[in-house]
Amino acid sequence: MSQYIVSARKYRPDSFETLLGQDNIARTLSNSIKRGQLAHAYLFCGPRGVGKTTTARIFAKMINCAHPGPDMEPCGECESCVSFQEGRSYCIHELDAASNNGVDDIKALIEQVQVPPQVGKYSVYIIDEVHMLSQSAFNAFLKTLEEPPAHAIFVLATTEKHKILPTILSRCQTYDFNRIGIPDMVRNLRGIAAKEGITIDDESLHVIAQKADGAMRDALTIFDQTVAFCGTDIKYEDVVRNLNVLDYDYSFGMVENFLSGSYAAALSSFDEILSKGFNALHFVAALSSHLRDLVVARTAGLDALLELPDSLKQRYREQAARCPLQFLYDALGVTTACEAGYKAAVNPRLHIEFALMKLSFLTGRTDVSAAPRPVAVPQAAPVIPSEKPSAIPSEAKESPAPAPADKTAVAVAPVPTRQRRAPKNGSALSMNAIMQEKEEKPEQEAPVAAEAALPDDAAVKDGWKALIAKFEARPRLANALAKAELRMSEEAGVKSVFFSVSNAAQKQWIEEKLLRDLETSFREILQSRKVNLHVDDIPEEEPGEKKPYMPEEKAKDLMDKHPEVRAFVADLGLDTK
Repeated sequence: MSQYIVSARKYRPDSFETLLGQDNIARTLSNSIKRGQLAHAYLFCGPRGVGKTTTARIFAKMINCAHPGPDMEPCGECESCVSFQEGRSYCIHELDAASNNGVDDIKALIEQVQVPPQVGKYSVYIIDEVHMLSQSAFNAFLKTLEEPPAHAIFVLATTEKHKILPTILSRCQTYDFNRIGIPDMVRNLRGIAAKEGITIDDESLHVIAQKADGAMRDALTIFDQTVAFCGTDIKYEDVVRNLNVLDYDYSFGMVENFLSGSYAAALSSFDEILSKGFNALHFVAALSSHLRDLVVARTAGLDALLELPDSLKQRYREQAARCPLQFLYDALGVTTACEAGYKAAVNPRLHIEFALMKLSFLTGRTDVSAAPRPVAVPQAAPVIPSEKPSAIPSEAKESPAPAPADKTAVAVAPVPTRQRRAPKNGSALSMNAIMQEKEEKPEQEAPVAAEAALPDDAAVKDGWKALIAKFEARPRLANALAKAELRMSEEAGVKSVFFSVSNAAQKQWIEEKLLRDLETSFREILQSRKVNLHVDDIPEEEPGEKKPYMPEEKAKDLMDKHPEVRAFVADLGLDTK
């Protein structure tokens, strides 16, 4: 049995032409080799599995080739190229900084750098995960990195560039590697499958590429796992089952449930997904991704953002055509909020089920909020009796039935107006309905308040109790209002209400910060704008007779009030100090 080599190693690129998805970096390095403008230090940073170490090896192979081609491509026949292909090259030295991150390891590397290469012109030192070096190791490495021997070139590779010291960054040429695009990964996987004699459809290749999340090495590892499970004839259903990936049909079905308003079907489908062992959070993430793809499919000119096989793109376009853009926008808001709050939820399943119910109600077809809103009636109910029929809203005057000018007519008139102006889509939570309600309220209630008679003293006292109850969440203010004494007066059709406070400081505090809010709230309670609030200042009481506090003072006070005690103390010669 021959020794098996995984695809990630077997099909590792050996030239810049076969390097996948990093064309700009390959071109820059090739040009620098052609012109002989080689830097002494390079920093390759980017996600895992995108070709950082592979690029460093290709670079080392090219600069050490004895007989390069016109474009400086390696000949593949010289001793340097052969040793590179066989993995025994002495021109390439790799150091894993994750396990060799101390000062002693860097000192050993510095000593090794002084030795020239046995074959070739340059010794290339590749340090993987360089961000794992300690602070002391970085400091020990600075001088050698800035002024290495002429034959030494350093290539630092990292997935976390932000953890590297600025003094290291300033000494290196930095190259940022991109994630491998799904089309590039699918094309590469298709070529490898053809070389291995494996039959696989495009849907399966896209699933593998999406699962790899931009890392070609991960894609090849998943590909090997799939081949081990399915054999040489790979089907989409087998790939989905092997990789435990949620099928597209679940996402399509969920959106259909949302559009039809069937939250029961949505909850049943979610239960089926959980029963098959899928992670609930992964389901929500897949649903968010599906909604995003629907937005892209619905918008003209964004086909490049739809990274899906051609057989699925048309299906997305058909479903997106039935989804209003506002629905997709609101649905994405619900799913992203569900993802954000999932880890903090006490009951994660209930958290997701509640989100699914909200998604089912977005279209308004089965929304319970489509029923007449009971909140509209109590908002119009508070009415102050008025003798003038002009206080009745114009809608009541235009009614075909005669409307008597009494308080019953005033209270009922605004109700049909609000029901008639309710949103047609049945959503009681829409922003337009809320804003319209705010605009209608002053039109209906302002005339009543403006024409209302002045409240009498009893109404003022009752309103004062309601004002105290309204501010009971602020104990300091509520306590001051409860202790206040009221004094009322009328002049020029305006009622002035004076309330007392304990001292001048409290009066200043209320007048500067609270009086305006108190007056507004008091007018709303009394339904009258012709009521003004004022603060009375009650002078502090004069200090009374000083009470004895110290023992000597108490003894003197007792003897002053009772002469017989003084005589008793004198007879016995007692000391009261």
